[in-house]
Amino acid sequence: MTGRRGGLVALAITMSALAACSSSARVVESAHTSHAHSSSAAVLPTPPPTSAAVLPTPPPTSAPPSPVVDVLPGMPPVTDPANVYSDAGAGMLSPAAQAARPMVYVPHNRSGDVWEIDPVTFAVVDRFPAGTEVQHVVPSYDMRTLYATDDVGNTITPIDPVTGGHGGRIPVLDPYNMYFWPDGSAAVSVAEAQRTLVFYDWHTWAEQGRLAVPDCGGVDHADFTADGRLAVFTCEFAGRVAVVDVASRQLVRLIDMPVRNTHMGPQDIKLSPDGQRFYIADSDQGGLWVLDGAATQVIGQIPLAAGTHGIYPSRDGTQLYVTNRLAGSVSVLDARTGAVQTTWPVPGGSPDMGGVTADGSQLWLSGRYSREVYVMSTADGHLLARIPVGNGPHGLCVWPQPGRYSLGHTGVTR
Repeated sequence: MTGRRGGLVALAITMSALAACSSSARVVESAHTSHAHSSSAAVLPTPPPTSAAVLPTPPPTSAPPSPVVDVLPGMPPVTDPANVYSDAGAGMLSPAAQAARPMVYVPHNRSGDVWEIDPVTFAVVDRFPAGTEVQHVVPSYDMRTLYATDDVGNTITPIDPVTGGHGGRIPVLDPYNMYFWPDGSAAVSVAEAQRTLVFYDWHTWAEQGRLAVPDCGGVDHADFTADGRLAVFTCEFAGRVAVVDVASRQLVRLIDMPVRNTHMGPQDIKLSPDGQRFYIADSDQGGLWVLDGAATQVIGQIPLAAGTHGIYPSRDGTQLYVTNRLAGSVSVLDARTGAVQTTWPVPGGSPDMGGVTADGSQLWLSGRYSREVYVMSTADGHLLARIPVGNGPHGLCVWPQPGRYSLGHTGVTR
């Protein structure tokens, strides 16, 4: 986001340096416990922009995954502990997803509308107003409804993925982003301006409760541990992440990044397929921080390019596509080790957010500052199309998506 408007080389992943300085992880006894905005953690210097070194793979921070993951009660089981995305492989569509009309939904945070693009012809086939600042199009937990989130208007607009039609707006507090608990017990409005997580019954949209995170300025993106018991929310304007216990809905700890960027700091976050680490995009840092899979400490850093923002796994879970919206490129990483394999340029573009098609052959991305959408081949990264759209395209959703259930955002499924 931009604010509300608007071969395998070195991952000693700065390992020895980060181990020496280890990022500050603070236990929080109450959701309302206050912490000083300054940190006692040592700050590492920003890597020189000319450095091409990618820190080598860190040693495992925990024992290899057991054959059975002890998941959050009510959460679907982890079929393959070596790949949490194994049930979201190419063509693995649920009955609900199979019924959906293939479509790409593009929300605009400046023009306040949603555009629908036919993924076969690349033609814009519909558009409709959905609020004041429409940030993301989010699939529901059961994958039967999509929601366009308007944080300024405090509403979400339901979209029927079978027809592409939309319903009336539903009141929800400050839904900058939205996620679903892995057991399906709640939808979570990530109320960025309020520094609050607001829990809803997603069947009725009755509010269930709130968790204030006052020291997590710019709370916006999230992902979950492999067992679904912890959620990790990024704090873009505080240079840290907030770890939340899913069952109790309480704040567990705050973890500062080794360099606390507070302008456009930590943004998207994604769990590695084996569940052993989280990758955290940091736009100001121009790369990824690496958090251990138990969400206790930063264990490394991967320099990429200016404006690192969105992270999307390939259909087979072997690669990550990472957008660099200021540099105008997409970095392709080995999903397990973090090694940079190649970089795909988007000349003059600002690739931001999106997703991979159900068959895994294409990566669709919004051009946040360019009023366009990019379609890239995942075989070699060449541009298949640049589609003109409205003002401020943001959290684009490619639908349908494989998987058993949705964790929200623009289509995080497992």
